[in-house]
Amino acid sequence: MNKRATIGDVAARAGVSKSTVSFVVNGRPGVSASSRDRVLRAAEALGWQPNARARALSRNRTQAVGLVIRRDPELLSTDPFFPQFMAGIEIGLAAQEYSLVLQVVGDVQSERSAYQRFARESRADGVFLTDLRIHDSRPQEVRELGLSAVVVAPEGTDLDGHPTIGMNDDAGVRRAVHHLHSLGHERIAHVMGTAGYVHTEARRRAWQESLEELGLPLGTLVTADFTGGAGARATHELLDLPQPPTAIVYGNDLMAIAGLSVATDRGLRVPDDLSVVGFDDIPLAPYSVPPLTTVRQNVVAWGTAAAQTLVALVEGREPPAVVLPPVEFVVRGSTGPPSTPSRARPRKSPQVRARS
Repeated sequence: MNKRATIGDVAARAGVSKSTVSFVVNGRPGVSASSRDRVLRAAEALGWQPNARARALSRNRTQAVGLVIRRDPELLSTDPFFPQFMAGIEIGLAAQEYSLVLQVVGDVQSERSAYQRFARESRADGVFLTDLRIHDSRPQEVRELGLSAVVVAPEGTDLDGHPTIGMNDDAGVRRAVHHLHSLGHERIAHVMGTAGYVHTEARRRAWQESLEELGLPLGTLVTADFTGGAGARATHELLDLPQPPTAIVYGNDLMAIAGLSVATDRGLRVPDDLSVVGFDDIPLAPYSVPPLTTVRQNVVAWGTAAAQTLVALVEGREPPAVVLPPVEFVVRGSTGPPSTPSRARPRKSPQVRARS
């Protein structure tokens, strides 16, 4: 059997010491260009690659970063954001020979304990902080633990020195409201996601400010939780109002698609009697009936940029410039001009009304 090449074989072939080979593969300074070239050519000729665990030890790093998700299992299983975001993270980490340590927790204390274990047991060198909350204490807590961190939050979020990677959530919602206004809608409601998240509040604020800028009355706001069931209940509540909205902007596509179903069940025609806008452009959005008008974000690119930034912080390098694709407003068949003022009132549904 052929013997697997070792670092000693590479050093012998290149005519250098093993420490020089180590310096080259770990990107450390102090090696001449000619020696570096000989090492790289010798490694290629022998088919040798450094052992990931040995590299981590030599760098005094774990070669891993962590992601702790505190979400209800039902919500996590239906949210399309995290699979796409983690796919982007894996793209960014694989190119730099880092791995992702993922942990799903159910409460605040479990989340805090997970970060403490990452630091105490040297399981991760840095962490992604997602689902940023209003007055979130996690950025300061992980800093005190000595962990590098990248915060995933809407563009422009200020966190006193913590790098923030995000997209312009409010731009998408603003375009949605302006689009509906251009079609002639005046009663535009909003079904928001879980209260307390920074991105939820950013979308709510963009909806409200856009209505004010356009001189439109403030529409009805219903708080949900990003699930399809909550979106359906919220839609029933809105359509049971004495003056129901002619258009609804939802906090995500799952709630919007559920809203489409509710409207159809109640005998409304979409978009003639009700226009519907989602957020995320999930794979199902073009195939709903009618196809869903929505806001598209490149979540995979977002995850890749977050991974590249976090690894740079862990290694003490200047993070790369981040230029994410802008959000896109995708117009499909679920939005159109409102019908005449004499449109029929929707029939009442026997289902339970939503809680606001």
